Amino acid sequence: MNNFRRIPVGIVGASGYGGVQLVRLLMDHPQIELVYLGGESSAGKTFADLYPHIGSILNLSIEAVDTELITSRCEVVFLSLPNGLACDIAPKLLEKGCKVLDLSADYRFTDLTTYTTWYGTQRSDRLTAQKAVYGLPELYRDKIAESSLVGCPGCYPTASLLALAPLLKQGLVVPETAIIDAKSGTSGGGRQGKINLLLAEADNSLAAYNIACHRHTPEIEQICSDLARQEVRIQFTPHLIPMVRGILATVYANLRDPGLVRDDLRTIYTAFYRNSSWVKICDSGVYPQTKWACGSNTCYIGIEVDPRTSRVIVTSAIDNLIKGQAGQAIQCMNIMMGWDESLGLPKLGFYP
Repeated sequence: MNNFRRIPVGIVGASGYGGVQLVRLLMDHPQIELVYLGGESSAGKTFADLYPHIGSILNLSIEAVDTELITSRCEVVFLSLPNGLACDIAPKLLEKGCKVLDLSADYRFTDLTTYTTWYGTQRSDRLTAQKAVYGLPELYRDKIAESSLVGCPGCYPTASLLALAPLLKQGLVVPETAIIDAKSGTSGGGRQGKINLLLAEADNSLAAYNIACHRHTPEIEQICSDLARQEVRIQFTPHLIPMVRGILATVYANLRDPGLVRDDLRTIYTAFYRNSSWVKICDSGVYPQTKWACGSNTCYIGIEVDPRTSRVIVTSAIDNLIKGQAGQAIQCMNIMMGWDESLGLPKLGFYP
């Protein structure tokens, strides 16, 4: 007799790019059953109405967001909502015993004052927020395993922090010299119609945006400060590049020991990520491309040292919708449930 039971899972906010990516990945996950898709703006429509290519293999409709309904069906819930909405829903789900993975910024911050300053939303769930764990498995795997509420990182912070973490944790660089120059495909802006994401606006163009005021800055600084065990300020500049998906982050910092060479740092990075199968350290002289990561949950990291300036330059490439969003959330769910971390996640994307 087969006593195998799939865990019932729901997605609130299933109509966006993060939601459809969750649906696609969860449909191939061997341990779960997708039983609920929720969203106010699309309630009443079938998922095939929104994404016809999935309709032939998924017979679910978008339902109204009703916490009683969700908790009656689901043991694990992904919240793929705009910032400022998950904090109204998560406490009710947790109270009923659900495990919650939030893909917005609502549960990424230990200090809600910082959240309110940057996101403008007043919060009444301080006690709930204190229980949340930052969902970057390569840094906080043990805490994620014990948590019922995970605030999954943003895509820019994921690429940037994976590049910076060994340098800060090992005290190899002067923290205040760290500069992050990052570029993202247009899917990072979501599925809503925005003028700057129109083909005629974005194609054949490259531009920085939100210079010195991007909302991911305090998120990056919070984790950098934790790693460095001191308050750290980071210069972070994002750019929009005319491709659909992918992030490339290039990180610069001054080395404390100018005698360190590239192979020294490759050894340190390889040891740091020895238990992290989703992080691949490139061979010496090889620098990652976003195309390598497209469609996979893998982060590729390349390392170089400039002896002339005594700076380290680290490049990090991810798929912003998988390792930077839905895939990372599923990676966290696997850890929370005590499953193999790789379940349901693609190691290789399509190339070219």
